[in-house]
Amino acid sequence: MAKRLEEVFVTEGVPTDTFVPPPNYNEILVDIRSPGKPVVIEGQSGTGKTTAVKRIQAALDPGAMPTYLSARKTRDVERITRIAERSENGAFIIDDFHRLSPATRTALADLAKLAAEEFDLENYPKLIIIGINEVGSALIQFVPDIAKRVGIHRIAPASKDLTLRLIENGCAALNIRFEKPDAIFDESQGDYWLTQQLCQTACTVANVLEEGRDQVTVPVDLARVRAVVVERLRSAYYPAVKEFCRGRRFRPSNDPYFKMLRVVAEAGQPVVDLTALANSNDEVRGSINNIKDARLANLLDSKELASRYFFYSPETTTFAVEDPAVFYFLRHLDWDALRTDCGFRGRDDAFEFDVAISFAGENRDLAKYIANQLLSLDVQVFYDENFETNYLGKTWSKEFARIFGSASRYVVCLLDAHHQEKIWPTFEREVFAPRVQRGEVIPIYLDDTPVVGMPKDIVGLMFKDRSDGWEARADNDILFKLIDKLD
Repeated sequence: MAKRLEEVFVTEGVPTDTFVPPPNYNEILVDIRSPGKPVVIEGQSGTGKTTAVKRIQAALDPGAMPTYLSARKTRDVERITRIAERSENGAFIIDDFHRLSPATRTALADLAKLAAEEFDLENYPKLIIIGINEVGSALIQFVPDIAKRVGIHRIAPASKDLTLRLIENGCAALNIRFEKPDAIFDESQGDYWLTQQLCQTACTVANVLEEGRDQVTVPVDLARVRAVVVERLRSAYYPAVKEFCRGRRFRPSNDPYFKMLRVVAEAGQPVVDLTALANSNDEVRGSINNIKDARLANLLDSKELASRYFFYSPETTTFAVEDPAVFYFLRHLDWDALRTDCGFRGRDDAFEFDVAISFAGENRDLAKYIANQLLSLDVQVFYDENFETNYLGKTWSKEFARIFGSASRYVVCLLDAHHQEKIWPTFEREVFAPRVQRGEVIPIYLDDTPVVGMPKDIVGLMFKDRSDGWEARADNDILFKLIDKLD
């Protein structure tokens, strides 16, 4: 029976004809079939980590075959938690390890350490852990003395030779030849999934759907192949990308997620350290710094569709586009069209912050509450404690002059006798004083003290009652009104 195209160049599942083992495949196999030895497989999306492990899994004796579990599946996570708590025994492949909670990751690391020390399958499970780049290093950091007893393997993108071998195997199975196989590698850069997808699409464009009697030459028109692949991916991934870019609570001026994702795509790496990316890119530094501490994690926690394809660890500031198909789609996306479709409006002023909060230290509890509530509503807020690490080595006076003078859309100032008397609040008032008459300063009056630089007829918010239950009153008297103003 003639082989079908989709059975040869496989974009879903484990390929047979076109499976090309990575250079360290044998070392991985030996460690996986070694009783009791924990194994860690790391590497970026699209390098074939899971495919290689499943291929080894299929080759094992059925009695020794590990159970495959993914941290993306709720039911599997429940079972992984039981394994971490030592309530289950056996051999397990735990995929997407990085998506587990820190507590579960730590428990699994401790369990792997004990298993590595004793090699006792009766009392400890056999763990095969798969995750994104440097998950092995992270595991070692959880338990430093585990390194020598665990098989840690990194699978890199395929070399040109491996990619061409994959293509040749597929050509032999279908009795075809590609006109320019090198062009496929240039486009995929060794991404296994993308290589399979490009080969499959080139064949469909050329009407080659199965193995033929006579050899057929398949042209490789990359522009056309790319357009077909991107359009095919659009219906699957565009809604998730748009949901991510619009943020947790859409506002036409709230575009830091859009800016960040565009820079990640243009950088060409699906796994990035957002701190390093911000430090190396002035254009998006403010946007990234505004979302990397809490807002990005909150977004992914609240948007199920976006969380399927994007991962973020606030502890390490690691951001990942986990599906290679999504990343390829992003690399060839019309970003200007997406910006318009998201509903972001063009502005002459691009503010780093929606709101900067000016306050005296005696009112820090109120300032912090306002900042946290605004952050939970996806507002870009400058509150000094949240940005101390971003400004290490810089002078606060210079940064405050910039933030309260021009980098914030509005200044929210908590006015009382302390604000009038203290040095730093007075300095901040002097900075934002020219903005008062432009309606860019929102005063919150905490008492009746006249404050220099604030005309008595400036309309503001009153919040003089700080007795028990003030937080609920702050929501009604401050937060909801600020959100209305921002919208």
